[in-house]
Amino acid sequence: MIQNTVMEKIACYHCGDDCLTTAYVMEEKNFCCNGCKTVFEILSASKMANYYSYNDHPGATRARTDKRFDYLGSEDIINELVDYTDSQITIVTFFIPHIHCSSCLWLLEQLNSINPAIHYSRVDFLKKQLNIRFDHQKISLQQVVELLYDVGYEPLISLQDIIKKQNGLSKDNLVQKIAVAGFCFGNVMLLSFPEYFGLSDYETTFKHFFGWLNILFILPVVFYSGRGYFIAAWQNLKKKVFGIDFPLALGIAVLFIRTCLEVITHSGAGFADTLCGLVFFLLVGKLVQKKTYHHISFERDYRSFFPVAVHVIEDSLNKPIPLAQLKTGHRILIRHNEIIPADAILLKGEALIDFSFVTGESIPIKKTLGEVIYAGGRQTGEAIELEVVKPVYQSYLTQLWNNEAFTRQKDNRMQTFNEKVSRYFTIVLLAIAFGSLLFWLPTDVRRGFAAFTAVLIVACPCALALSTPFTMSAALSIFDRNLFYLKNVAVVEQMAAIDTIVFDKTGTITTGSGKEIKIDGLLSAKEQLLIYSACINSTHPLSRMICQYLGNQQRLAITRYIEIPNLGILATIDGQRLRIGSSKLVLGYKEIEDRVSKVYLMLDEELIGFFEFTHQYRDGMDNIENLEPAYRTFLLSGDQDHEREELIGFFKARDSMLFNQSPQSKLDFVQALQQQGRQVIMMGDGLNDAGALKQSDLGIAITDDVNNFSPGSDAIMDGRSFHKLPAFLRFSKDTINIIRFSFLISLTYNLIGLSYAITGRLSPLTAAILMPLSTVTIISFTSLATHFAARKRKLA
Repeated sequence: MIQNTVMEKIACYHCGDDCLTTAYVMEEKNFCCNGCKTVFEILSASKMANYYSYNDHPGATRARTDKRFDYLGSEDIINELVDYTDSQITIVTFFIPHIHCSSCLWLLEQLNSINPAIHYSRVDFLKKQLNIRFDHQKISLQQVVELLYDVGYEPLISLQDIIKKQNGLSKDNLVQKIAVAGFCFGNVMLLSFPEYFGLSDYETTFKHFFGWLNILFILPVVFYSGRGYFIAAWQNLKKKVFGIDFPLALGIAVLFIRTCLEVITHSGAGFADTLCGLVFFLLVGKLVQKKTYHHISFERDYRSFFPVAVHVIEDSLNKPIPLAQLKTGHRILIRHNEIIPADAILLKGEALIDFSFVTGESIPIKKTLGEVIYAGGRQTGEAIELEVVKPVYQSYLTQLWNNEAFTRQKDNRMQTFNEKVSRYFTIVLLAIAFGSLLFWLPTDVRRGFAAFTAVLIVACPCALALSTPFTMSAALSIFDRNLFYLKNVAVVEQMAAIDTIVFDKTGTITTGSGKEIKIDGLLSAKEQLLIYSACINSTHPLSRMICQYLGNQQRLAITRYIEIPNLGILATIDGQRLRIGSSKLVLGYKEIEDRVSKVYLMLDEELIGFFEFTHQYRDGMDNIENLEPAYRTFLLSGDQDHEREELIGFFKARDSMLFNQSPQSKLDFVQALQQQGRQVIMMGDGLNDAGALKQSDLGIAITDDVNNFSPGSDAIMDGRSFHKLPAFLRFSKDTINIIRFSFLISLTYNLIGLSYAITGRLSPLTAAILMPLSTVTIISFTSLATHFAARKRKLA
């Protein structure tokens, strides 16, 4: 009788994975593979073993990646990757997905201790980027990447990195403008205090001197810090649009002109302090509004999915070439888990291609010799050889992405609350200002112009301009903490207006980790051992899942093993005949059309059970049915409809679930809903959803790693926050209500100020108190109210 001996599970000292063997031991420490053991050796030799004191199992497993960095020897690729190079020094920046804790940061900034040819290395933790400066005469770029690989931090180098299309911060010198406005604001306030508290007769000469100094201070504020508002107002006027920039620019201009006139004519102190404070607070609000997630790319395409180089076989040798040099007729080598970069014919090997990212079909497809394999598929089995039949730019995947429907810019953007209000605000403001002028003009010309300018000063929409950026900034920080990343503040308003939600299936409402496995039948320890010993030899995804389900087992010697494509495994182990696979192979008759994937088990001509594979749905799927009736929900899937009965509990109406959907049909369905007057959210995860994400009013990409590839979208949601979707939708509505209420507060202050302004007797002191007070009130209210709403929705 064979004993079923199971080794006690021991965690790898480096990465924390289970050690399936005791072969890798050093200094009484166990490692899951030779790669992790090598990392420990490197750190110990460099006297950096205290790395492990920062965190338990901080490293990434070395068993999950392959060493394929030969392409980094190509000068073309090196020149595109590096940030700077001269005769001796090279500077390069890499994206490191495995950066996740303090130990990662510590180790990566100690690379010069491992190899002195590296001068320094600095980590940007949020962006997961590593900037390295090294001596390329002593260490090559390839060796730097190999060193990072050896210590467990392999860079992710994609084609999009080389093309360098990533979004950057616009260089508008906003921080410098704020600094100038803030410096002038502080000095003008200091010079204005004597005016507020009164000057004695013998000190009146200082009054005029301080006035001229104030004019000097407001010149850079108006013509440098505030210049952008005049440009924006002029551009809006040319388009015959009254945006909020117009009354802001008008207010700044009037404050400047009146201050200069009063100081020059010795008729008053002017409003220099109010002017500087206005511009300073507006610029701070603009900076807050521009705050976004620059460590996340919302505009992604197939290039970040493709490899930088591909291995071409010539004269029985394979060499790496840049993807741009790949041509028709090239014979290429594709290893396990690599992407096929161009349409090609299978020449050698067993191809089991995962097209889930392109088509949405979750089950890998078996390809036979001579069959065309389209670009974008991922090989999940052994290494295969293919012959390219189309260049990269002519492949099915590239044509799909470049389809006009997939790349069109949205023309259905909703007008924001600020845009709606500012148009009417400007008209009413000008009406009151000119009305005040006409009212006083017949009796007192000077008082009429004073009233006219005072109205434009007091009613300047400073608080209105600040309410949206500060509310949205607080809201974005709430979403950020809950792993939901929005492209810009306008997305919040769009989300609040949504009434229809369309879900993709594979990778969106199901987890990216694969399927859930259940067993039907009682298997003895011996039977489990036999099944494990057979399946461990197969590269099929279902075989690997069975091995993982059964756990670590002692492998038995196999006397006969045959794997039949698309059917299953025939094996003889320890004198017993085993069949594992489809009903056609195991039961001997026509394939049963199961609604879920099943692997049948037969031992010595006796059926002993079967494994059942179902998609593992994300936490929070129960919340989907609760979205009705406030939201209409639909399911679009490129997969077969074998899970329709399971999903009917979440999408109760049968016509709300559509299967076998192509990328174009998904886009057309969303467009049809919009033509019915619906505001649509599309939630997807793959290239097959890219068109629908673009077409929808709000596209949300679901991912289990926000730094991995996801199609272009308006927002990126971490899969762990999927269950919070109803709370996110309600919170977006709360945020818009807060903005509207803050507008009422702003309006109240304006009415109080206008009661002074229309009399023509507005003092600088009143303006200096009223404007900052309204600003502080708005900022305080929006911040506190937004965080209160977040706690109410259990997001804080």
